[in-house]
Amino acid sequence: MLRAMSPDNPVRAAVLGAGSFGTCLALLLAKRGFRVDLWARDAHVADAIARDRSNPRYLVDFTLPESVRATASLAEALDGKELVVSVVPSHAVREVWQQAHPRLADGALVVSASKGIEVGTGKLCSDVLMEVLPKEQHDRLCFLSGPSFAREIAEGRPTAVALAARRENYAIAAQSMLSSPAFRCYTNSDVIGVELGGALKNVIAIAVGVADGMESGPTSRAALITRGLAEMTRLGVAMGANPVTFLGLAGVGDLVLTCTGDLSRNRRVGLEIGRGRKVDEVLGGLRQVAEGVRTARSAHELALRLGVDMPITAGVHAMLFEGKNPLEAAIELRSRQLKSETE
Repeated sequence: MLRAMSPDNPVRAAVLGAGSFGTCLALLLAKRGFRVDLWARDAHVADAIARDRSNPRYLVDFTLPESVRATASLAEALDGKELVVSVVPSHAVREVWQQAHPRLADGALVVSASKGIEVGTGKLCSDVLMEVLPKEQHDRLCFLSGPSFAREIAEGRPTAVALAARRENYAIAAQSMLSSPAFRCYTNSDVIGVELGGALKNVIAIAVGVADGMESGPTSRAALITRGLAEMTRLGVAMGANPVTFLGLAGVGDLVLTCTGDLSRNRRVGLEIGRGRKVDEVLGGLRQVAEGVRTARSAHELALRLGVDMPITAGVHAMLFEGKNPLEAAIELRSRQLKSETE
């Protein structure tokens, strides 16, 4: 268990990933009194943060305090750290942690905030981390998800998220380290549900963005969100998740925010496609990762493998990877065989 923090002996933490969410969590931890090493894969980004005290690519208008040290060295970032927050893109989790795990301090608490499903394997980030990390570390893995935009966390706007772990005592430890009056963490024992909610909502947000880009209206948006939640829950149950989890912060909470918020990258991808721009053009112009694009492929493959009906996800996959016209995809979705809402 982590020791108590004091002003004279602050907890040493690392944040792996200097994107927008990694940067905002480094700020959050610094405000909580931590000494934080922020790891950036790109040495130029680390150098710029060290020199200018701001991230040159993400949240550029926020000043990082001196208690945040940027580094491009995993060895430096992880050396002696008691808390490690992993915010690397989901497709990089395996690669980064294969390099990182030999440097992880004994007894360190690891909190993963990556959202996605590994392409090709259909594995959640929790599965990947448990494959890469030694068995004795597995209980110390926690998974953070829920309705949260990096900019709003950095601005100190009230935020509530879910924090899941296999062992409640470690979830509570992470909760106590991360929580503040403006950033409330609620513990959860359903790792699969919390992770799936954070991954799948990005796919539904692309679908909602497409509908909004086609000016289908708020009624259509509400239908997509609601039926999207239904198919997220179906896949979750098939994978062993608790369906109640999808009614909470990592489910409907994150889904509503990502489908309606102007800061949602995945919704913006859908908006541009719905307005008639070519998929390759939209994706080629992204400055930040839109996790829903890769997740659409892996979730579609997972649904087919498990025999789970996910028509919205299938439609997004068809638009992104099969060249299907958005209008055609919408008509196909609305023309499906009628059925009970509970099916």
